[in-house]
Amino acid sequence: MEEKSASEALVPLFKLERLLNQDQGGRRITLLGSIEDKPALLTAERAAFPSDPQTLEVFHKCLRDVKNLGTNDIYHWYLASVGQNGASSLPDLKLNLISPCTESHIKKYSPQGLRVVTETPEIYKNQVRPYIAKQREQGRLDWVFNIIEGRKEQEDIIFRDPGQDGAKDEAFLLAPDLNWDRKTLTSLHLLALVERRDIWSLRDLKKSHTVWLKHMREKILEATVKKYPTIEKDQLKLYFHYQPTFYHLHIHIVHILLEPTSTQAIGKAFSLENLISQLESLSGGPDAGMADISLTYTLGESHDLWTQVFRPLKEGGKG
Repeated sequence: MEEKSASEALVPLFKLERLLNQDQGGRRITLLGSIEDKPALLTAERAAFPSDPQTLEVFHKCLRDVKNLGTNDIYHWYLASVGQNGASSLPDLKLNLISPCTESHIKKYSPQGLRVVTETPEIYKNQVRPYIAKQREQGRLDWVFNIIEGRKEQEDIIFRDPGQDGAKDEAFLLAPDLNWDRKTLTSLHLLALVERRDIWSLRDLKKSHTVWLKHMREKILEATVKKYPTIEKDQLKLYFHYQPTFYHLHIHIVHILLEPTSTQAIGKAFSLENLISQLESLSGGPDAGMADISLTYTLGESHDLWTQVFRPLKEGGKG
């Protein structure tokens, strides 16, 4: 008991010299300092959230100092604290609220198994693309069009590019991803949204788009390091998702130290640089593209494409 008390007494004696490291998206920090004139390291990490029903029932009632960072259609994001009023001026949590949410949202955020699938050009043309078209018809891109058309989040836009020589079909914008807290640079996450509406995913990209993609890459890197001067170009990763969360072409831009998750894993993330190289190496004319090749990627077992397309193909011995 005395040893435990003596150990607990050390923490208040810690004298900070400097921040040594910050990782896991800012959720863990390591401080260099001293205790009684001897070097010491103090690492602080946010504890895991409780999962018992009693605590979860009152969780939202314990939130304090809720500050809205932005709202667009059904999406809202905030900073908040969970301490007592006045206990701390530092936000403890980044909150994302989807209200009202859909069944697709519930499936996306529920734990589920993963499957590796291979999507041939035929499967894409006959089954996946009609599925994508149906998703786009359900109004799920309203929040994207709100940004592009200047109705929402205009104060957050980092950069707008009118396209090379003013070509409207090459215009795009750069803005923070709603999951980023807008402060922790090692967890930086931005989105580049193209303004044209006829390119739904990387499947619509062709050899004729390679010059445009290279232009976007350079402009994205330039704008990002200009906005955040402590970051260098070779500290950024640019990639597409397939299947993406929403079917309007966009590029993810993240800091290389952002904690890797399944969204950056092989089978989900497709590097912009590798995709450009793949397009350039395709045989055929300028209309040859990603729709002409087979893609292997991962799907959650709750995803409609697994339940409606790839599982039936597997069970039928056709895929």
